[in-house]
Amino acid sequence: HRSRLAASRASAMKYAKIVGLLVASIGHARASGVTPVQKVVQLLTDFEAKVIREGEESQKLFAEYSQWCEDRARQLTHELKTGGAEVESLQATIAEEAATTASLNAKIEELSSAIATDEADLKAATTIRERESADFVKEEAELADTVDMIRRATGILERELAKGGASMLQSQRVNGLADALKVMVQASALSAADASKLSAFLQNAQQAESDAEDAEDQPGGAPAAAAYSGHSGDILEVLEGLRDKAEEQLNDLRKKEMNDVHNFEMLKQSLADELKFANKDLAEAKKGMSASAEAKATAEGDLATTEKELAADIEAKGDLHQSCMTKAEEFEAETNSRGEELKAIAEAKKVIQEATGGAEALSYGGASLLPVVAERS
Repeated sequence: HRSRLAASRASAMKYAKIVGLLVASIGHARASGVTPVQKVVQLLTDFEAKVIREGEESQKLFAEYSQWCEDRARQLTHELKTGGAEVESLQATIAEEAATTASLNAKIEELSSAIATDEADLKAATTIRERESADFVKEEAELADTVDMIRRATGILERELAKGGASMLQSQRVNGLADALKVMVQASALSAADASKLSAFLQNAQQAESDAEDAEDQPGGAPAAAAYSGHSGDILEVLEGLRDKAEEQLNDLRKKEMNDVHNFEMLKQSLADELKFANKDLAEAKKGMSASAEAKATAEGDLATTEKELAADIEAKGDLHQSCMTKAEEFEAETNSRGEELKAIAEAKKVIQEATGGAEALSYGGASLLPVVAERS
């Protein structure tokens, strides 16, 4: 309604302008010697050409503006599509990095627990090995000392038995190893401590063989305790048997120690390898978690920026649409107004041509044209 009202007002102004031109042209024609009608027609023709030029220029500008509107709308549409896809991609990246962070965090906890367990196992195994090593050193020293004492006792007995009847063993009527040890202690040939150790070793050997015989239930097997307390002629054999047993125990002890050391080293190496790889995996997991957290933070920052730009593009597209529509409406109103103006000019020229009727009349009828043109307009 407002556009039509504005167009009507503009049309009225155009008609008024035409009438004004007619009045001015008549006065100018009289002064210049040109017939008023000729002058009026010329002025209307010039004015009509001017309006047409203005229309063409306006059409050109509007076409360029319309093209800019289309290009800008196409650009914003593309940016909105691209921005929407980027938002989806960034959201997917954030979700993916969050899942990666959670997975790596669980892996870090698992590796940390495994490392703590392996370190505790290695510490416990090392403690046990140190205790076993200390026990071995003590037992090895005791058995080595026992073997040495048996050898010394054997040497003493061999020298005494070589004396025959004059020996202290014969004079004391020794009937067993225990008696022999007592005699040697009394003669200061053997210390009381060594004799006590040998007696204890003898008792342990007797008990071990007795237990073995009972377990195997073989009465004809190894000699029982009586074999160690028999006649004096058997004393050397008893000592040799004790020495063999002590050396056998010493060898078994050393073999056991070697096996224990080997097993410990294998376990230690295995745990060390596990700790090495676990610590490597832990470092990589922590590094990956840090990178994932950084990537997530970067994606979140990019998402905020992209969403802001997307909102700005949406607003810009809305403003563009409104601006372009307003401009189109204004151009349409101007075009209509210009059309009315050209129509008025054509009508004025037609009125003049109809009113003059001939060349002679043109010289006298100029002044009477104004009421006619005004009335037609």
